[in-house]
Amino acid sequence: MISTTGRFVRKGAGAPSTGHTSAKQQLAKKSLAEQLEDALQARDFAKATTMVDFFKAAGLTMGDLPLNPWLGYAAAHMGDIAKATEVYRELISQEGSDPANYVFLGICLLLSGMYKEAEEAALRYPAGGAAEGLRNRLLFLVAQKLQDEDKLMEYHQKLQNTVEDQLALAAAQYARNQFQEAIDVYKRILLQTKEYLALHVYVAMCYYKMDYYEVSLDVLNTYLGTYPNSAVALNLKACNLYRLYNGNTAEREIKALIDLYRTTYNMESDIVKHNLVVFRGGEDALQVLPPLISVGLPEARLNLVIYHLRHDQTSEAYELLKDMEPLTPQEYILKAVVLAQVGQQLDSEEFLKMSREFFHFIGSSQSECDTIPGRQCMGSYFFLIRDFGSVMTYLNSIKPYFHKDDVFLYLFGIASAATGNYGDAETSLAAVKGEKLKNELSYSSWYVRACILNKHAKRAWDLYLKMETRESIVILRLIANDCYRTGNFYYAAKAFDVLARLEENTEYMEGKRGACIGVFQQVYANEETADALFDVMKMMESSVEQYRQSDAAVSQEFERILQLMRDWVKEVKLKRK
Repeated sequence: MISTTGRFVRKGAGAPSTGHTSAKQQLAKKSLAEQLEDALQARDFAKATTMVDFFKAAGLTMGDLPLNPWLGYAAAHMGDIAKATEVYRELISQEGSDPANYVFLGICLLLSGMYKEAEEAALRYPAGGAAEGLRNRLLFLVAQKLQDEDKLMEYHQKLQNTVEDQLALAAAQYARNQFQEAIDVYKRILLQTKEYLALHVYVAMCYYKMDYYEVSLDVLNTYLGTYPNSAVALNLKACNLYRLYNGNTAEREIKALIDLYRTTYNMESDIVKHNLVVFRGGEDALQVLPPLISVGLPEARLNLVIYHLRHDQTSEAYELLKDMEPLTPQEYILKAVVLAQVGQQLDSEEFLKMSREFFHFIGSSQSECDTIPGRQCMGSYFFLIRDFGSVMTYLNSIKPYFHKDDVFLYLFGIASAATGNYGDAETSLAAVKGEKLKNELSYSSWYVRACILNKHAKRAWDLYLKMETRESIVILRLIANDCYRTGNFYYAAKAFDVLARLEENTEYMEGKRGACIGVFQQVYANEETADALFDVMKMMESSVEQYRQSDAAVSQEFERILQLMRDWVKEVKLKRK
């Protein structure tokens, strides 16, 4: 799970020393003010921030320009929200400060994830002022973040048909995963005002969220053609490349962004550090992600959970999510997965019930029901309630996207076997490549059963012979019983023979005897090879000796059956092939 937005951490830099101003310097001030305006017009907010910060720290002026308002503006637009927040707090503390600074502070607090504080700041701005529209948009977005539907409707009704208000509406739709609705708003605005090129990035983000990665790239390139050094656009491009290709391709793209931050912004990007962990398959996750959680990057928590799940650290994953109230589909899905695993480990119906509810909530939601994750959720829900017919309906609908995914192949195999389609079950399970998954007892059990019921008992037996774990005895019992029930008496006899030699058990003894008789009958009916009967006769001989001391009656019974076999073999002159 990668992130397409983020915060910056400013590197430490010493402030320049103050000095006396000469007439020549006074003359230079006007040109610097013009340079500031040029930088803002060119959206070079890093340059603008550096310039204003320098003059503020040096105690200098820039003509009639007030430094703090422009510093807050430039820092906020550059993405240095912490600095912008500091500046607006300073402005508010000054006597006669413009009340609009409360709204600007509220915007910074919103971007920092401090929603209650953002609302409090916005409400301190007097109603009816020049910034009333901006205040309403801020409160609208805060209500959306806080999921306060009453306030959301209140502020929604005050939105006008202005570009700014429509953009706020689109932002709320994006946050609610209503991506197509947001795209419609952005495209409508672009038709009216083509100079708003940045809206192409917003459209590209929506397509990215809808899994249309190639479309997202095409839209994004429109913006990058004009602004090739856009940090947000470059990051989003890397994310698309990761989804379309692999982490190496994405990492090559993001290196340009890393250089941009180091040379142009003199900053480190939380989001770049985060995404590099994802692109590198979780490398350095334990070092990089925990600090990013503390600064409020939500994807960092989710990816750390994923890291723990991949390393079978279910308890650690649960600790990260147990107090988190999910808001996004990704959060619901990940919490459902963790609850399912913990529930199965602890045999907790409470956890499993919560997992089922989360899966069903996302899978049946209007925004997710026709997406691949949505259908995976419904498949998971029906899997947990053991409705495998419905599981197959959902898995078949997304099968083309996962033909090389081990987990999908495993679950598809189980569901196929559970619905009696043992051919597909065997094919799917045989396609699993990862040794970790193949070493699980559940995988071996389902694969063995699928092979046997698909009349490939030898493959099941070969799998058992390769096993070197304690659980091989479980597979041996499964082979013995399933082969016996399906009339594969030769491999049933082989399995019961091993079991009987490992443990003197009446069930094993009777199973071996019945399976050996079954092989005799099949050879007699030309349904089994002569070699199978000769192998069985050796097994019978071993049983005669095995039970001679412990149970003479059983030994005699095996000897009687063995003699019948010998007599028939001699009569028909049967030989090994």
